[in-house]
Parts: sequence; C-alpha cells; structure tokens
Amino acid sequence: MKLSTKSTYGLRALIDLAVYSEEEIVSISSIATRENISLSYLEQLVAKLKKAGLVVSIRGAGGGYQLAREASEISVGDILRALEGNLEAVKCPGLSNSCEEADMCVTKFVWGKINNAITVAVDEITLEQIVNERKRIFANGAKNISECQN
Repeated sequence: MKLSTKSTYGLRALIDLAVYSEEEIVSISSIATRENISLSYLEQLVAKLKKAGLVVSIRGAGGGYQLAREASEISVGDILRALEGNLEAVKCPGLSNSCEEADMCVTKFVWGKINNAITVAVDEITLEQIVNERKRIFANGAKNISECQN
C-alpha cells in the first residue's frame, strides 16, 4: 500500500492544528506556512477532514479551524481514511464473498491478515501520541519542522 501526499500533508496539518489549537483558533494559512504546504491544496484536504468530522471551522474575523474532538479520540486511521478512503493493501473479492472461488482461495487469508494488520496499526496510533512525540523532539533541540520530517 502506498499512501499519497494527501495523507502525508493531511497528517502533518492535523498535527500542526492539534499543537497550535491548544491555545487559539488556527488559520489555514498559518498551517500552510508552518508546514510548507500549498494553501490551495491544504484547503482541499481540510475540506475532506471537515466532511469526515475531524475538524470544525470557526467563522468570523478571528476564525479558523480546530479539532472536532480531542486529539486522544482521533486515530491516524481516522485521518487516513478521511483522506484516502479504504486502506486495504489488497482489494480481494474473496474477502467479501463476492468471488466465485472464495471458498477455495487460500491467498485471501494472506490478504485479510495484511489488511487487518494495517487497520490495527493505524487505528492504535492517536493524534495525541503524535503531538506528544513532536513535543518531545522539539524539547530535545529540533529547531524547525523540517528537521523532523523525511
């Protein structure tokens, strides 16, 4: 499975939002600047995250965005599914019994295990855990976000 830039940038944006919205409403342009993400692309991602119920917008002069739920209640899986859709590494018709050979297929066992492992892994990681890790990295001397990314 290969995730697109939607996931990479969307996850970075939500981490940024979680960090900075602890103190104030966060503008999308400030996230774009800090994370070096195109504003128009970020607007598209935030629209998907809003539709999925992960962020809310606050209108008005001091408006912007904040998390719709506590960071501890948002998993990486929630974020990735909002941006990418289904996270299955392999789309096997045998897993949903829409394959004529499903009863005889042994590889569906493999694909099911892989898909399940991905789901478990991304659903176990919360946004709060990532924010705490980010704070730890910065406390240990990272000067900017580019030192923390690939």
